[in-house]
Amino acid sequence: MARKRNPAGIIFDIIKYAVHDGPGIRTTVFLKGCPLRCQWCQNPESQKVEPERFRGVYGRKYSGLFSGEDKHTIGREVSVRQVISEVEKDRIFYDYSGGGVTFSGGEPLMQPGFLFSLLKESKKRGMQTAVDTSGYAPWSAFKRILGYSDLFLYDLKLMDDKEHIEYTGSGTDSILNNLRKLTAAGARVVARFPIIPGITDRPDNVRAVGSFLMSLKSIDTIHLLPYNYLCKDKYRRMSINYPLKKLEPPSNGELRVIGRILRDYGLKVKVRGTE
Repeated sequence: MARKRNPAGIIFDIIKYAVHDGPGIRTTVFLKGCPLRCQWCQNPESQKVEPERFRGVYGRKYSGLFSGEDKHTIGREVSVRQVISEVEKDRIFYDYSGGGVTFSGGEPLMQPGFLFSLLKESKKRGMQTAVDTSGYAPWSAFKRILGYSDLFLYDLKLMDDKEHIEYTGSGTDSILNNLRKLTAAGARVVARFPIIPGITDRPDNVRAVGSFLMSLKSIDTIHLLPYNYLCKDKYRRMSINYPLKKLEPPSNGELRVIGRILRDYGLKVKVRGTE
């Protein structure tokens, strides 16, 4: 009998003891590849699926999966078995805190078969699972993993289609439709809202986000993700032009105003998913 092929995919990082990517203490696995090109992207090295070499950027080595690799290469092909073995090392923390494993990116649904296999094996071993997604993927990819992800962390950025195309390179139709279908299917979803000053934080966009989520009824929580300017140096070292060089993070006062608007729509508002 032929031996079943062990699925493989490309990851570019694993972060342990994560507390912003779902409930409890978690391990977050970052899959490489993203179909969007958000102007404020914090991880431009995640956009292409294949491994890349950058002289000015060092591949992180949070896990043994990266040991011995060229320190300037971002991304490595690994098996499901390797990833799950790494994730299970901290099982005691998940059990104690109600945490688990989160699959993020990039956009994890860019590698749908690999993601499905990771989720399936995680559930087989009794671990809580979450998928952090931009929502920009075929519905068929979401449908395949519905029974294996306990939670979806779902980004909403700009509700106006033209503005979404301008700042991310793609429209909103599939993102909004996928979210409607996820909630209709009974999936547990927490919305995430990147706060990009002058772009996503305008009152009309904030109200549009709140109104849309209220219409779905089953989503009651939104996490505000304040813009982080630390990525600017990364772009410089990667010799990539960063279009938002003068952008600064929102103030606490500005975040409070956004929170008040969203609470008017019946939403529980948390900053970075923890407050």
